[in-house]
Amino acid sequence: MVEIELDGQKVEVAEGSMVMHAAEKAGTYIPHFCYHKKLSIAANCRMCLVDVEKAPKPMPACATPVTQGMIVRTKSDKAIKAQQSVMEFLLINHPLDCPICDQGGECQLQDLAVGYGGSASRYEEEKRVVAHKDVGPLISMEEMSRCIHCTRCVRFGQEIAGVMELGMIHRGEHSEITTVLHDTVDSELSGNMIDICPVGALTSKPFRYSARTWELGRRKSVSPHDSTGANLIVQVKGNKVLRVVPLENDDVNECWIADRDRFSYEALNSEERLTTPMLKQGGEWKPVDWQTALEYVANGLRQVKADHGAASIGALVSPHSTVEELYLAGALMRGLGSENIDHRLRHAEFSSAPAARWLGTSIASLSSLQRVLVVGSDLRKDHPLFALRIRQAVKRGCHVSAVQAKQPDWAMPLANTLLAPSALWAQALADVAAAVAAEKGVSAPAAGTASAPAVAIARSLLGGERKAILLGNAAAHHERASSLLTLANWIGEQTGARVGYLTEAANTVGAQLVGAQPGAGGLNAARMLGGALKAVLLLNNEPASDSAVAGDASALAEAQMVVTLSPFKANMNISDVLLPIAPFTETSGTFVNAEGRVQGFHAVVKPLGDTRPGWKVLRVLGNLLGLSGFAFENSQEVLHLALGAQGTGPTQVAAGRLDNSSQGPVDLSPARQEPVVASIYQLDGLVRRAPALQATADARAVHANGVAA
Repeated sequence: MVEIELDGQKVEVAEGSMVMHAAEKAGTYIPHFCYHKKLSIAANCRMCLVDVEKAPKPMPACATPVTQGMIVRTKSDKAIKAQQSVMEFLLINHPLDCPICDQGGECQLQDLAVGYGGSASRYEEEKRVVAHKDVGPLISMEEMSRCIHCTRCVRFGQEIAGVMELGMIHRGEHSEITTVLHDTVDSELSGNMIDICPVGALTSKPFRYSARTWELGRRKSVSPHDSTGANLIVQVKGNKVLRVVPLENDDVNECWIADRDRFSYEALNSEERLTTPMLKQGGEWKPVDWQTALEYVANGLRQVKADHGAASIGALVSPHSTVEELYLAGALMRGLGSENIDHRLRHAEFSSAPAARWLGTSIASLSSLQRVLVVGSDLRKDHPLFALRIRQAVKRGCHVSAVQAKQPDWAMPLANTLLAPSALWAQALADVAAAVAAEKGVSAPAAGTASAPAVAIARSLLGGERKAILLGNAAAHHERASSLLTLANWIGEQTGARVGYLTEAANTVGAQLVGAQPGAGGLNAARMLGGALKAVLLLNNEPASDSAVAGDASALAEAQMVVTLSPFKANMNISDVLLPIAPFTETSGTFVNAEGRVQGFHAVVKPLGDTRPGWKVLRVLGNLLGLSGFAFENSQEVLHLALGAQGTGPTQVAAGRLDNSSQGPVDLSPARQEPVVASIYQLDGLVRRAPALQATADARAVHANGVAA
């Protein structure tokens, strides 16, 4: 450790730290623009100049290493005068358009200009003008004349997103940030550039000119999309969600969120929202009141049970639903005497598990791994924030290996890749296991050939200390999913690697914990989707897009009654009843992310129209059907019953309830079908209905191929 004196205060920091780091530790603010704690040091804005004793001129705090006994003054006349001079320089060409700038009210330049800027400029020359650029549907670069060349956006692309989509061209007053070849910015993390831009050069295109920042209410929430459980700040005006930005949580999402977390809010205000219950009568949809709709559903379920038995009733539920909704859906089915409930809509194999499948390690630990084997995942698109962490691990020397059907494009260097058709992934893992067995002189768990790629992966996993084998969405949905897990566990035992599932949705782990899957004698999702039911409840999902039926949900239409509970006008071709339930912004609820972290959230706006929280709708249905155990006053009571001792704040699921162990024989025969995996902007109903996300390059590619999921 090195001790320095900062504004008369003794501060101890690690050797190699910069003066800026010492100031942060001491709680001293030094004005800056280009410095960001998650990015490399550029030292090109010079706003952080400080007075270092014995230095002939002011030094940049972000790029000046500390030395033993160093004396630094951040508020001396010398430092203040230097900072004021830099501010004058920055404002020479900056346009005076704060009244119409979306960054107004949360602009670093605006804030610091108050303290360090002059009341008038000495310069009378015309300000320079930089042409605007169209970089896609998410980021607006209409006012690049505001840019102060801090290069935060450039460094974010290179260092965090892994793709250098923006760069600086020319020199001096001709310098400008651009895509160079006039391409669009297509990174799945691109929206973070908006957050880190210290001026109004990069702004949100969907939010543009919607509201002033001081008009917005700010409420905490949790992302309902992938299994990261990213923490959010949802910004609201007049009972309408207008913007979503990250809430910093170093253990989960750091200070970043994926674009689908940021821009999916557009769907909340779309014309496709279902705002009143509807019944199909004579082939036409007619709005009705809640009492009529719920009594119709309750009577229909009673009639089906009387005519065909409880086993003819089932529920297909989405793992994007809350813990409370999933628990009550299961309680409703079991109260009727049916075990037909399943959240594994895209799965091809439905083996039972002793406990909930999970990540197998903490999310934060992904950043410090030394060896990783990823099986069956488009890591960058399926789990952008997990990919971000592994990308950081690679920078520290981590070796990443992959077993994939095609060459991965994860915006990071891969140490080894074993390419095999998805039908042969079990054999591919058996080959890796055979290579590990040969290296260690033990018996392999299944017949395999130690091919060159398999040997390279085996040797990689046998090196290093902190290791993980991660099974992706395609591996979880695979026809040989249990064999893949068994082989991965054997390899993990031999190499010392943790084994885990990346898990598909915001509440995949929670769905397992509350039993949102069939019990003894119950039908799995594939059988229910195949038309084995007379009455079906569809909770928060659209089988044509959210399941393995690949666009053909016609078998469900043969049921006597199909009830859809959704925030949107969904499943209208197969449903008999539509019940409008609240999306995550309009209800309280809980998600359990991939690492088993229980995160609760509250409604940030009032429900739209006659929309009701899903847990309340299911509770009332239970009451109408005369089922016991549905007397809940609030969602916290449901949560307490659903997760037992798990409480109300961010907590961790008990270790005994999370388990990736596997038993049984390994089946190496080729799978008969491709695993069904949703693309990045087809994952759930919210992202599918967000116009800006559907205009991105990723979404357009899916639409061009005619793929719905």
